[in-house]
Amino acid sequence: MNNYAIQTIDLTKKFDGFTAVNRINFTVKRGEIFGFLGPNGAGKTTTMRMLMGLIAPTSGAATVLGHDVVKETAAIRQRIGYMSQRFSLYNDLTVVENLNFFGGTYGVRNQHLRARKEAILEMAGLNGREKELTKNLSGGWRQRLALGCAILHEPELLFLDEPTAGVDPISRRDFWDLLYVLADQGKTIFVTTHYMDEAEHCHRLSFIQRGRLVAIGSPEEIKREKMRGEVLEVDCSAPDVAMKTLREADLFEEVALYGALIHVVAENVASYKPKIKQLLQAENIQIRSMEKILPSLEDVFIASAREGNGTQKNAEIRGK
Repeated sequence: MNNYAIQTIDLTKKFDGFTAVNRINFTVKRGEIFGFLGPNGAGKTTTMRMLMGLIAPTSGAATVLGHDVVKETAAIRQRIGYMSQRFSLYNDLTVVENLNFFGGTYGVRNQHLRARKEAILEMAGLNGREKELTKNLSGGWRQRLALGCAILHEPELLFLDEPTAGVDPISRRDFWDLLYVLADQGKTIFVTTHYMDEAEHCHRLSFIQRGRLVAIGSPEEIKREKMRGEVLEVDCSAPDVAMKTLREADLFEEVALYGALIHVVAENVASYKPKIKQLLQAENIQIRSMEKILPSLEDVFIASAREGNGTQKNAEIRGK
């Protein structure tokens, strides 16, 4: 048995001449949390569907838990769990009825099912809510229940497709605490997310853009090796006007808005402070602070997305 839960070799998928996934190569180690990031339409879901054996690749190859994704799909499905952002729960069933239903679907029955339900209710903090209708649960509790249903049959590998979309920050944090517990138990987790704070907590991750991998590695490796330029964080009045002004100056690799703050990316970015001050003061914009900061994954992600769209003045990220 090799150390890879997932391995792809030039994995490709085309639809009527459109290349959704273009010769991607990556590995996922057993027991790690692997993040798969990219904008809508980048190829994340198509890749996941190929790995789960739901659609066949056009060319290339992949193995999941040592099984070929084309020839051994039944064996793969017995050993994986899946959770979508829609949770796939039955709203008119109670918590325990959902667990019973998915247990039957996975072939978990009798004493084994009773033991698994007890373990999941304990893990998810759902004790005392067994008879509550699923539709009456908050998003965070539904999320925990959906994860419990996905691991009833004790899969070795979990595929999670933006599982925390639309869930409040506290529930997202609690959910990730559960993922860490599962990883510590030896489970492998393949997760797509658009929350950069979540991506920071993956063991490794990759960025996919227009069907191609543009970066892969640990969060620190990607920030250290793939980010071109330094980041200056600007706190000022009228940040939308300020961003437009700085972009029109055409001096920087990137100018992006982060909430009410602006991130300016350039080589030796601190040397641009006087020019930035001049540009913004000319627009009567008050500067509260300008500080050089370490780049975040979001900085790298935005740079890679803009590069994929053909913008020349942005950070360039090349995949391994």
